[in-house]
Amino acid sequence: MAQSISVSLQDRVLTVTLDRADKRNALTHEMYTGLAEALERADADPDVRVVVLRAEGGLFTAGNDLADFADLAGDDRPAEQWPVTRFLRALISCGAPVIAAVQGRAVGVGTTMLLHCDLVVLADDASLTVPFVDLALVPEACSSLLLPQRIGHARAFAMFALGQPMGAQEALATGIATSVVDPDQLDHEARRLAVELLARPARSLAATKALMRDVPALLEHTRREIEVFADRLRSPESAEALAAFQEKRRPDFAQFE
Repeated sequence: MAQSISVSLQDRVLTVTLDRADKRNALTHEMYTGLAEALERADADPDVRVVVLRAEGGLFTAGNDLADFADLAGDDRPAEQWPVTRFLRALISCGAPVIAAVQGRAVGVGTTMLLHCDLVVLADDASLTVPFVDLALVPEACSSLLLPQRIGHARAFAMFALGQPMGAQEALATGIATSVVDPDQLDHEARRLAVELLARPARSLAATKALMRDVPALLEHTRREIEVFADRLRSPESAEALAAFQEKRRPDFAQFE
């Protein structure tokens, strides 16, 4: 397991924690592999009834680690073989109920992964952002399909294209979140929901989740997204966006028109 991912199983609840708070829980290839392994375990281990995804520190995740991200641009492997793709497949395919507990900022995949969680608890300071176009990229995790379905095309486009954030109360009102609590109650609320799920019949829960989600269709849309994502990541526009971010300046996309 990745050092920056901690996993514990207690009372049939598998708790998976992003544990890289000193780096704002920015996700590395190793962390994606650790997340994938944990979710694959949840699918294979009958002792796991519920999964809780959470993070240490003041924010959920700043998104992809930019150093690892830049490495992908020169990676000749098909995008289907990337660690992030393995994680997304495992999350989409997970048959056990998944609860997310989110505090502070959730950037990029930190937000899009929530669309595959069955219950989402937000701290009242949570801020969801998906600024893919700012990095000359496109959405991933099937979010180009699921986010407009959840909140409407115009609001989703504003989040993707303009990088507009969504606060906790709006996420609750639009159906992304289940509940909003004080930050110090976040873990307690996630645990309370897990206990409620444990009291329900496991097979009925699994069948209900399966009926609510067309997993093959979600995986296929995700595959199409990640192919376009990989193409955009290897583009001159994306290289300029990453360079501008590192140099703390505005990117100049006009040069590519």
